[in-house]
This record gives sequence, structure tokens and C-alpha cells, in this order.
Amino acid sequence: MVHHSILNSIGDTPIIRLSRLFNDPHCEVLAKLEMANPGGSVKDRPARYIVERGLADGSIQPNAHIVESSSGNLAIALAMVCRIHGLSFTAVVDPKISPTNLHIIRSYGGKVDIVTEKDSQGGYLETRIKRVKHLLHEQPNRVWINQYANERNWQSHYHGEGEEILRQLDRPADYLVLGVSTSGTLHGIARRLREAWPNLKIIAVDAVGSVLFGTPPYPRDLPGIGASRVPELLQRDEITQVIHIDDYQSAIACRQLVAREGIFAGGSSGSVIAAIQHLAAGLPRPARILTILPDRGDRYLDTVYDDDWLARMQERHVIRTTDISINTTTGQTI
Repeated sequence: MVHHSILNSIGDTPIIRLSRLFNDPHCEVLAKLEMANPGGSVKDRPARYIVERGLADGSIQPNAHIVESSSGNLAIALAMVCRIHGLSFTAVVDPKISPTNLHIIRSYGGKVDIVTEKDSQGGYLETRIKRVKHLLHEQPNRVWINQYANERNWQSHYHGEGEEILRQLDRPADYLVLGVSTSGTLHGIARRLREAWPNLKIIAVDAVGSVLFGTPPYPRDLPGIGASRVPELLQRDEITQVIHIDDYQSAIACRQLVAREGIFAGGSSGSVIAAIQHLAAGLPRPARILTILPDRGDRYLDTVYDDDWLARMQERHVIRTTDISINTTTGQTI
């Protein structure tokens, strides 16, 4: 097949059975490789869907300047989509974004606006959004994608991965384990799959230090999972269970994934793998678990795959788990 543009190659990503990392014959773990999208992540789907439908219905004009707050992957995807459609693009990012991602955005012709002030939760999301709103007032043709509240975010995954999974799998999964940030990916896929598989259990994987599910803020380095603000799209009553994973656990699982399966994945992929390891240990057998691996590992060479960074995250992990143990013993809540 010959595609009209690179955007037409978004989707139809493969599903891999992780039989080397999870070798229990009674617990099947399947992973859909969203890192195989041309922009390198699951965010290619909402970027294309939102922009193209906006151009079609007139909510995005041909001379629009697209603006979005992003931790990296959506910014890259939007820079790619905007380049194909001849639109200007500015990404509002924070210091957690990797130098590699910055170079990729700029290589596509996107502009980068970096905020450095932390928000009230110790993250950057609120200050990124504040900066986006300021940019909108500066120039009338600027359009905010607003992935946190845009219904087309989850719809892109409903019609994308959700439809594809139903075509790809011969029988239902018992558990869908997905990382959560804006919640668009989780809700879109879960809503489509539950229409066909009503007994599917939805397991959300959140970062330690994220406030999405009422837990206290805590330092975290990895982008792409968790948030310092609850997005408008999040519907907690659609989620069966939440598992919290810290940066060290995510990185260790990433390294296990590449060592055992040869899959070089990013930080949020490690988060879902670590969560599945935790989940599988207590499941009745047999069980079929489905997950999404959102992006590639080459954007995490200075974090997940850097030994010095890993050592710092291990120290933070030990301190946190020690504090939990101490406060549990004394009856205090942290």
C-alpha cells in the first residue's frame, strides 16, 4: 500500500504476546505497540484526529497557529501533523522534557515555550496551562488543542486502538491495564472495548506523586503519566482499580522489557509493566491482560536508561517506601 502522507500510516500497530517477561501459561499478557506510530507514540492518534476534524468543521482555520501544553509526545505529534497541514505550532513544555524531544519538535518546525515556575502541586501543569492562555490572548488566530478537556482526545482512541484491538484479538481480555494522564487514551479504548466485552476490568496506572486519584503530591521525574491537576476528561467511576508506580519501578520494568522481550520502550511503558507484575501476582488463574506501550525508549536515554539517574530514583524509592513503612507502623497516614 502506498500512503498519501506519513499521517496515513498512523495506526494499525501490532499486538505482541509478552511470553518471555510473563511466562506463566495461565496468565497471558498482550501489549499493543503504539511506539510503532510514525511520530513514535500513542499521541499521533489524537493529534491527527483533533486537527483534521477541526479543519473539517471550521473550528481550526487554515491559517491557525496551534498551541498545546505537552510533556513531549503530543507536542511531537502535533508538530508533525501541523507540518503536513501547513499550520504553525507552539508547544508549551516544562524542564522535564528531554533534550531529544525538544530537538524533534524544533526539527518539525515547531516553536517551544518552556515554563520554569512550578504549580501549587509541585508540578508544572497548571503553569503550562496558564502560559497557554496567555499566548491565546496575544494572537487571535491561535487555537488551543486542550487535550485535558477535548472530547476528541478520547474519541481518537475509541475509533483508533479500540476498533483495532477488536479486529486483532480472537477473544476478550479480562483486564485492560493503561497509564493515565489526560485519561483520553484510557477512556477511549476502555469505552470501545467494554461495548464488546462488558466484563472487562479497567486498571489505571498512575504515577506516585500524581494527584489524579486523591493521593498527595510527591517528586517525580518521568513525563507522560500522572498529573498535578485533575483533567476534565477523567471519569473515576469508569475505572475498576488504580495502581501507583514510582519512577524507579518504571525504569526497572523498562529495562526488564528490553532485556527479555527486546522492546525498547519509554517510561510510561515501564509503569504499566510494573503494574501488571503487581496485578498478576494476586490474580486468580487463568487471566488475559491487555496493555498499551505508548512510546519509544530513545527519548529516555538520559533518564530511564541512564545509570546515574536510576541510582537517584532508587534512593528516592527507598526513602519513600521507608517512610511508608514507618508511618504504617505508627498508625499515621502519609
